[in-house]
Amino acid sequence: MFSGIIESLGTIQSINREKDAIVIVVQTGIKDLTLGESVAVNGVCLTVTHSNHEGNASFFVSSETLDRTNLGQLTNTKRVNLERAVTPSTRLSGHIVQGHVDATGRFVNVQKSGDAHQVFFAFPQQLRKYVVEKGSIAIDGVSLTLNGIGELGQNGANADEFIIHIMIIPHTWEHTTLGHLTLGDKVNVEVDIIAKYVENLCIVQK
Repeated sequence: MFSGIIESLGTIQSINREKDAIVIVVQTGIKDLTLGESVAVNGVCLTVTHSNHEGNASFFVSSETLDRTNLGQLTNTKRVNLERAVTPSTRLSGHIVQGHVDATGRFVNVQKSGDAHQVFFAFPQQLRKYVVEKGSIAIDGVSLTLNGIGELGQNGANADEFIIHIMIIPHTWEHTTLGHLTLGDKVNVEVDIIAKYVENLCIVQK
């Protein structure tokens, strides 16, 4: 489990393709990673399959993960958000993040607001029921607060999309990959797990 508070930025060192999967090597800067440890890479929970004392770590990315996330678009030297799993004594400064991506969205606009940035993303229709204003969302593994939610097909969204916007403070802008996005980039989206549990409970009780 993660909290969506990014610990560091890593750099892709290499990408090796194996049939329908890939193995990525990331310079994490973390020198005490252990074999089998879970690390969220751009919000995707991956398992360390090899690591060394220089902070390089290998991760196997399955076809299922490639289909559901933006990891297949990674290239050498690309920066990625990194977070290690929380411990029982960790402050939950963000929200409960599993690292299980629900869908990908796309970056559509950014507006400067003083020292902060108001960022706009287009999300697929199936996520609409899980998001609420001032609720939590994880984008590329970053725990964020939703400031506004649009209607389907409005404000530049496709007919099967809706626009959300988020105010990003300078620290988050500078210390995550969000400040390096370009228009049209895909982002990994994980909705609040509590919303999905509530939905399931309501279905079961009908």
